[in-house]
Amino acid sequence: MTLHASAVQVLTEWRAPDPGQDSLRHAVLAFLAARPDGCLRSCEPGHVTGSALVLDHTGTHALLTLHPRFGRWLQLGGHCEESDADIVAAAAREATEESGIDGLQIDPVLAALHVHPVTCSLGVPTRHLDMQFIARAPAGAEIERSDESLDLRWWRLDSLPDDVDFGLTQLAAAARNR
Repeated sequence: MTLHASAVQVLTEWRAPDPGQDSLRHAVLAFLAARPDGCLRSCEPGHVTGSALVLDHTGTHALLTLHPRFGRWLQLGGHCEESDADIVAAAAREATEESGIDGLQIDPVLAALHVHPVTCSLGVPTRHLDMQFIARAPAGAEIERSDESLDLRWWRLDSLPDDVDFGLTQLAAAARNR
């Protein structure tokens, strides 16, 4: 299965938690129907990204990165690569690269969707259609900040930083509901 086909399959099978998320699900599906390259960063109108809210083994703390481009705390994630087997693998790869944690267990069921404008590595304004998942770190996991982060730290899931965006707020709510 291709990366594109896996994104379509995950979105098609997902039971969105509310009408807003379901509407967004349909919009991303329509985008992917029109854009076979919609999972690749070279797709200038927008592209699917994969992210994961990494929880500690108890499920009470979330690992967030202080993103240098956005200047605020976000979940781990980023661009899909052509070598990713599917969208879940893309999110898992990004979370592993950005956390330094081996052995993350990612839930393959989509947790949330978030679309946001960004000027990413393309250098032109675009949109990230972020497919968000939840991952668990093994007990005793050691984190290691990557070059893609200004800081990396655990936050209580019920006490995230004040300036988090709506996408992270809804993802954290999805994690608490699981």
